[in-house]
Amino acid sequence: MPLLIRNGEIITADARYHADVYVEDQTITRIGRDLEAPPGCEVIDATGKLVFPGFIDPHVHIYLPFMSTFAKDTYRTASTAALAGGTTTLIEMCCPSRQEDALAGYELWKSKAEGQSACDYTFHMAVTRFDETTEAQLRQIVADGISSFKIFLSYKNFFGVEDGEMYRTLTLARELGVIVTAHCENAELVARLQAALLAEGKTGPEWHEPSRPELVEAEGTARFAAFLEATGASGYVVHLSCEPALKAALAAKARGVRLAVETVIPHLLLDKTYAERPDFEGARYVMSPPLRDARNHKPLWDALQMGLIDTVGTDHCPFDLEQKELGRGDFTRIPNGIPALEDRVNLLYTYGVSRGSLDLHRFVDAASTRAARLFGLFPRKGTVAVGSDADLVVYDPHYRGVISAATQHVNNDYNGFEGMEIDGRPEVVTVRGRVMVRGGQFVGEYGYGQFLRRPTAQAQTAVLEEAPA
Repeated sequence: MPLLIRNGEIITADARYHADVYVEDQTITRIGRDLEAPPGCEVIDATGKLVFPGFIDPHVHIYLPFMSTFAKDTYRTASTAALAGGTTTLIEMCCPSRQEDALAGYELWKSKAEGQSACDYTFHMAVTRFDETTEAQLRQIVADGISSFKIFLSYKNFFGVEDGEMYRTLTLARELGVIVTAHCENAELVARLQAALLAEGKTGPEWHEPSRPELVEAEGTARFAAFLEATGASGYVVHLSCEPALKAALAAKARGVRLAVETVIPHLLLDKTYAERPDFEGARYVMSPPLRDARNHKPLWDALQMGLIDTVGTDHCPFDLEQKELGRGDFTRIPNGIPALEDRVNLLYTYGVSRGSLDLHRFVDAASTRAARLFGLFPRKGTVAVGSDADLVVYDPHYRGVISAATQHVNNDYNGFEGMEIDGRPEVVTVRGRVMVRGGQFVGEYGYGQFLRRPTAQAQTAVLEEAPA
């Protein structure tokens, strides 16, 4: 069915204007004033609303075996939550362990999404070891449309790679035109600090952050950048949490290293005092890198506004409170991660744009367009333009609400942002022209979401080279 969105104010990364948007065959085919609605066309009145491109979360975990348990979401629950929050495309981390076969892991992760997701999706392929079989398997995965890898400089003996494996991964990525995303913490330092704290009887969740202090992340970021510089590969630091790591990344960019930076919504709004809450309540806020001292918030927000931080994701990783109990008496066994997929856009808009100083265009760029450009999805995704997929968010900036686990769609029994106010919400959300959210409620179809095959090389190279340093 054709669709016409009338009288909205279209906001992209570089433009703002009032116009109608006409959609047919899953694509935006016309943008203009006073467009006619042909017979059978659905018309949505967006008067007083903002019309954004569908938002892209570049960093989520949906299927994830981790620390003797599994993340709680399925693609049905996760895509419902994503769409309710205005996110129309997910990039999931495909993360088989060091003991698992990479190609088999890739096929397993794909199978979890196929026929289940209501929104579009793709993957970053984790390289958790590099042996005699890895290169051929990675070439096959790239040929299937995956143009980004993921490496962990943390989680020793589980996901983490040694420096030699990182070098080989980056060298192959440079050849294939693949961007490499990286979790940047020094695994050896973390392991030593964890052991020392436990030996001193410091076992609660409040000791998670001291076991992975800012210097550990700064060292990992600088080391990743050095390997990028040596190999000529393109890189992307995930979930950067603190000013020292930011300085390491910016120093590398100033030297000409092709490096993009992501932060995540918890690191912009929460701080380490949440993980220090008594009676093991702090366990629900254990994530890695950990929540930091609140003094880091301003440098991160400032860098985001200036475009020095490229994207805002979530590192969405939902574990229930019962699962967090696995680490009672040993903080190293607390499953890492908090849910954030549904709330990212509303929180970034509220505390960045509505109540902060984040430019509205930079908001769209950080939450949608820059990820599309870095990961080979632009201009199909990430903008409102003729020829682009009709992924659209009709956003009501006048809505007022409060975040609560009682009303969330994520398959999780708590919300890390419980009680926070929001100024605005998605009123209508479309994926390739199909209405998936109406009146803030999911009305979509599971299985409608498509696996997105992505090109390599040119797109991300261009955006990395033009990014401010």
